Amino acid sequence: MGTIIYTRTDEAPLMATYSLKPVVEAFASTAGVDVETRDISLAARTLAAFNDVLPEDQRVNDALAELGALAKTPDANTVKLPNISASVPQLKATIKELQAAGYELPDYHEEPSTDEERDARARYDSVKGSAVNPVLREGNSDRRAPKAVKNFARKHPHTMGEWSKDSKTNVSTMESDDFRHNEQSVVLDNDDELRIQLVAPNGETTVLKESLPVLKGEIVDGTVLSAKALDTFLRAQVSRAKAEGVLFSVHLKATMMKVSDPVIFGHVVRAYFHDVFDKYGEELLAAGLNGENGLGAILEGLSELDNEAEIKDEFDQALKDNAALAMVNSHKGFTNLHVPSDVIIDASMPAMIRTSGHMWNADDKEQDTLAVIPDSSYAGVYQAVIDDCRENGAFDPTTMGTVPNVGLMAQKAEEYGSHDKTFVMPSDGKVQVVDKSGTVLMEHDVEPNDIWRACQTKDIPVRNWVGLAVERARLSGMPAVFWLDPKRAHDNNVRAKVEEYLNDEDTDGLDIQIMDPVAATKYSIDRIRKGEDTISVTGNVLRDYLTDLFPIMELGTSAKMLSVVPLIAGGGLFETGAGGSAPKHVQQLQEENHLRWDSLGEFLALAESFRFFARKDGNDRAGILADALDKATESVLEEGHSPSRKVNEIDNRGSHFYLALGWAQALAQQTDDDDLAAAFKPIADAFNEKKDQIAEELLSVQGSEVDLGGYYWPSDDKVNAVMRPSKTFNTIIDDLHQ
Repeated sequence: MGTIIYTRTDEAPLMATYSLKPVVEAFASTAGVDVETRDISLAARTLAAFNDVLPEDQRVNDALAELGALAKTPDANTVKLPNISASVPQLKATIKELQAAGYELPDYHEEPSTDEERDARARYDSVKGSAVNPVLREGNSDRRAPKAVKNFARKHPHTMGEWSKDSKTNVSTMESDDFRHNEQSVVLDNDDELRIQLVAPNGETTVLKESLPVLKGEIVDGTVLSAKALDTFLRAQVSRAKAEGVLFSVHLKATMMKVSDPVIFGHVVRAYFHDVFDKYGEELLAAGLNGENGLGAILEGLSELDNEAEIKDEFDQALKDNAALAMVNSHKGFTNLHVPSDVIIDASMPAMIRTSGHMWNADDKEQDTLAVIPDSSYAGVYQAVIDDCRENGAFDPTTMGTVPNVGLMAQKAEEYGSHDKTFVMPSDGKVQVVDKSGTVLMEHDVEPNDIWRACQTKDIPVRNWVGLAVERARLSGMPAVFWLDPKRAHDNNVRAKVEEYLNDEDTDGLDIQIMDPVAATKYSIDRIRKGEDTISVTGNVLRDYLTDLFPIMELGTSAKMLSVVPLIAGGGLFETGAGGSAPKHVQQLQEENHLRWDSLGEFLALAESFRFFARKDGNDRAGILADALDKATESVLEEGHSPSRKVNEIDNRGSHFYLALGWAQALAQQTDDDDLAAAFKPIADAFNEKKDQIAEELLSVQGSEVDLGGYYWPSDDKVNAVMRPSKTFNTIIDDLHQ
């Protein structure tokens, strides 16, 4: 009747898969649904990149390419778990582990010098960053708090820190010469092939990107951030934070904007420690210690220098003399500037707002903070929320409304600094985007170290996004607001398309508006405080920001969101929540045999995945499984069967057992399918009868170290043994699997 593709990913979600997937397979089999795995883990993606050069017995299926092709068909039904969005250190560790396991992979070369090394490096680069999501997301995003989760949060609210009207917490952002203010945008009249080039003052031309294929109707943007303006701005913010007696912090997106934001982070580190760099900059830069990998990497790298102690003292002195830094981990001395990936804006800003507008100081105490967000594109959104909290106090999770999101992301709709179209300028000149005929479509004056970037958004995704927003507004009865900034060239071109495509939709009786992001924020949070719900309809960056911002305020986490991607071709991608892939959870599993990963996102996604078959194929049993799974999910929440953080208490495996119990009970009690009820009654009875025994078997294994046989490429046998320790539970599940 149908097949669910359940992705095998990394770290904590991977560990959880070993426990949960047998349960899902068993229950799904009763509705004629198969559950198959495709490995898109970092290790598997790395091996797949070398399929043509590895020995035959070491090759793996290129599962990501397979799923990318499947996503373009109406039959796609993929449940996608969080995966590692690989940084260089993670990729290097993966390579090392695979090499140690006997895989004949080449080394990763920072500076490849031969054709062979350059080829290997290009293959490794293809695995980095968000390599997975753009391939699978052949549709736009529909993300919302499921009813069960929202109801639970209202009855059992998370803690929200109090706000003072005297709070000095604010956002600081650039007022000119940033990406927002310098943006240019064009809509293509025809299919074309663009070229990006840098023309020096003497007329010499350097090609930055030879070929950028574009389609008719596509929006292409170009913009630049001035390095000089950025440095001036950052130094002023360090001084401002000190003068105001607040913590200094910076908030970027170095995991997603992997070219631009680490460079900006380097500027922040050098601005904060400008005295040190004025004195020792030449030595530090020559040693590659430019701050782009954070202060932690600089302090580590000082050991390579002859005058290590002298420079270290200067850094220590600067920390005493300058504004106090916000801390990521005050116990370990990790500052906001230590590691770029520790201060990801979409998580760090809502966390600050939730904690009374505070971050932590060196004494492990909360303190008002200056949040520095250099590019002004969306900084105003956070300032608006802060201003509201200062005026009206913290939000109340027991009464507040919800803000689901319809996000534009299909066919790699970009608004980030795209990896292959972001460049740090080597010299003065003009960056031009030219079409095939040689016509200059966009042009920016640039200086050395400026960051220039281009982005593209195809027309079909925009049309689909508008249709999805209208559909969600009609189905939910909520107003829908398009967040578009009239001061941005990109947004103005998007707005023209939105207005055109809304005319093609039936919007009678619907409340659909277009507002700038700050106005949209104020409108949405005014409604939130009244307990009213509002759909936010946004581009790709704001999709990412808002699907953390509002859920963290509403639910305490963004991992409890239902994340559906209705694919343009008619299939479905069901994502299992945010929260990364939780390396700390794996560490605890290795040390204590306790996995605190919460599979709530998987439960929510699977219910929608079953409903897809009910809608598409008329598989009524799949629909019954979905409804029963939702009931079981609600009972897991209500009865306190979510994983604990502490060893010797319920963990991920115990949570899966109680889900299976609730699921079987709901199926045994439903009256829509008597045969299904009859089939599940003995299963529910067996679970009930052996409930205490199973719970004990699952708990008794905790408290000691376990060997997973690898981290990025663990052993199936070893992980199976760790994650399925209850023979009693396993027997019932395995017998059910038809």
